[in-house]
Amino acid sequence: METVTVRLIGADGKLTEAKAVPKVILSDAEWKRRLTPEQYRIARGKGTERAFCGGLLNNKEPGIYACICCKLPLFSSEAKYDSGTGWPSFFQPIAAENIREEPDHSLGMVRTEILCPRCDAHLGHVFDDGPPPTRRRYCLNSEVLLFVPKEKIATLAEPADRSQHGADSSSKQSNSTASDTGHLGLAAATTQGKQSQRPAPQRAEAVFAGGCFWCVEAVFEQLDGVLEVVSGYAGGTAETANYQAVSTGKTGHAEAVKIVYDPTRISYEQLLKVHFATHDPTQLNRQGADVGPQYRSAIFYADQQQKELAEAMIADLNAAKVFSRPIVTTLEPLRGFYPAEPKHQDFAACNPNHPYVQAVAMPKVQKVREKFKSLIKTAEGSDGK
Repeated sequence: METVTVRLIGADGKLTEAKAVPKVILSDAEWKRRLTPEQYRIARGKGTERAFCGGLLNNKEPGIYACICCKLPLFSSEAKYDSGTGWPSFFQPIAAENIREEPDHSLGMVRTEILCPRCDAHLGHVFDDGPPPTRRRYCLNSEVLLFVPKEKIATLAEPADRSQHGADSSSKQSNSTASDTGHLGLAAATTQGKQSQRPAPQRAEAVFAGGCFWCVEAVFEQLDGVLEVVSGYAGGTAETANYQAVSTGKTGHAEAVKIVYDPTRISYEQLLKVHFATHDPTQLNRQGADVGPQYRSAIFYADQQQKELAEAMIADLNAAKVFSRPIVTTLEPLRGFYPAEPKHQDFAACNPNHPYVQAVAMPKVQKVREKFKSLIKTAEGSDGK
């Protein structure tokens, strides 16, 4: 049984000494059952909520902020402050043992991710621009936090600890069953850690623009969970959806790609991360030597959720100061996608020695292989076709 050393809340409402406890390991299906879709997206899928939208951003009540997945105490209200970034911020954790830090290369740069050490939930990131005495800013997502008011802190005690202090036996039983969505019974947590069978493949679509579609297509074709990538046009009408017209820059179209993917294997947010890491979203109506609105950086969203995820990603990039200039990526409603001419499909794969492919597309492809190794298809091929 894998264990981790952390400090818990005792039945008296105070932190215990550091102790080894079992890791909380659940199947993906079980996490989805226990969490709301937004909690799951952020805590288990390493997502980010929109800036200034989190429910705990302006909370000033005294108490403790615990992990939404396993209720491990993480931060005290005494360390909370207004950083002005739009996310709940703290200058130190409640205990050093209760936060794990890992390097994060997901945006094409090195950041420090913070996770719950007991259940591996993604919490946010930590930066070195906080106030005294630590000079650190632990930037959290409200959705991954459970706030417990000061007068109820003792309810965070582990079921076994509470039972030793006269807790009701029926309450103890309720809190230690696998069906509980609060405290996790440790035995249940480990037995349910077996991975459930992979669900049947699903299909979802994303439409992105970021310069020449030859390059964008080549970037996404290599990702595990991506079933198909189609080069085409978005932003204009069907009548002008052809290369000759779009090349004039007067049609409203952008050279774009439609990515058909299995959302059970790769998320829309992961696709966004790859997209922003493989083009320059600060260049207005161009990418390098390719100039014109047809080469603009754009996200064509199909629904409100895609729009909000893209907005959150841009806010996260801005907050992390990934780029030295403002992001100018447009968020445009998807009113139609029109496949490009056959000669433009799979262009990089079919023309690997083309000078443009060698000079522009292949460096982007290689960057993805280096920065997003865990997302690359296996040698045997794993696109689900």
